[in-house]
Amino acid sequence: MFEVIKTEGRARRGVFTCAHGTIQTPVFMNVGTQGAIKGGVSAHDLKDVGCQVELSNTYHLHLRPGDGVVRQLGGLHKFMDWDGPILTDSGGFQVFSLAGLRKIKEEGVYFSSHIDGRKIFMGPEESMQIQSNLGSDIAMAFDECMENPAEYGYAKASCERTVRWLERCRVEHDRLNALPGTVNPQQMLFGINQGATYQDLRIWHMEEIKKIDCDGYAIGGLAVGEPTQVMYDIIDAVEPHMPADKPRYLMGVGTPSNIIEAVARGVDFFDCVMPARNARHGRLYTWEGSINIKNEKYKLDERPIDPTCDCPACRSFSRAYLRHLFAAGEMLAMRLAVLHNLHFYNELMLRIRQALDEGSFEAFRAEYSEKLERKI
Repeated sequence: MFEVIKTEGRARRGVFTCAHGTIQTPVFMNVGTQGAIKGGVSAHDLKDVGCQVELSNTYHLHLRPGDGVVRQLGGLHKFMDWDGPILTDSGGFQVFSLAGLRKIKEEGVYFSSHIDGRKIFMGPEESMQIQSNLGSDIAMAFDECMENPAEYGYAKASCERTVRWLERCRVEHDRLNALPGTVNPQQMLFGINQGATYQDLRIWHMEEIKKIDCDGYAIGGLAVGEPTQVMYDIIDAVEPHMPADKPRYLMGVGTPSNIIEAVARGVDFFDCVMPARNARHGRLYTWEGSINIKNEKYKLDERPIDPTCDCPACRSFSRAYLRHLFAAGEMLAMRLAVLHNLHFYNELMLRIRQALDEGSFEAFRAEYSEKLERKI
């Protein structure tokens, strides 16, 4: 399933194999929350921008079109016409993001739908059932993503409950995979480390959840309000306690610099809505830093977004044209911008892997970690 083929310091170059293909790590997973990338980008486009793994959301697909509908139509791969690996989030992040619309109990979480207000219950078993219906390659365990800062006593009780929830996820996941007619009987399960910004809780929780055998382990509950250095400190504290032979996934992170720094700390998998979201607002990444394509200075700029880029936008269109599309409110603006930013992120991961293969990752980190944070 997972093999670390090379290391440089704590950075790891690996290969992860699942039912729908082989993933070269470190990897960035492109976020298609509802089975599509926001900005008019399809699964076919993901191939063009170098995507290895698509990520969709359990909670949102449960609401619409309904995981039962997706199952009847052959599973999420067939539904969105994507033949590569898919990871599905568990719905645990919505426990954080929809805090005003939910109540947490030992059995699970009671939501009021953000769409129409109808009552929804999701616990560990329901999350596993929904993800089994979707047929993803990697199912995430149901957890609570806490806001930062969190009160210590609450964070401790939440961590203890999340351990109990993971035990229930493991049992239900195994049961579902063994059933005849399961969409993807080779579906894997990743556990999630929580503990807010308390290093002792993070370490305790990691030690507990790794007793429950999972196919990989994630660090969740970061990049939700804490300073960047605190996030790095938590990764530094947790990483030595994570199984060395299992993939490590930092959820919801982040900027290009965040990714480079987390790779240096031993992380293998990443996802974030940032590249697509920033693109839709005109913030585009280049290898010299990011630009705001809406700025007046690009009105007559005939260069591509990044002269070194071969994405669909940079191959054919100028900065001036893209700026015009944004100013005119044309949907094509968002599509081209999203394609560029996703291509940039996938190219970033490719260059990281190449640097690890060549033993030059630290040099790559020294050159680009700070540079890519610049706004031009």
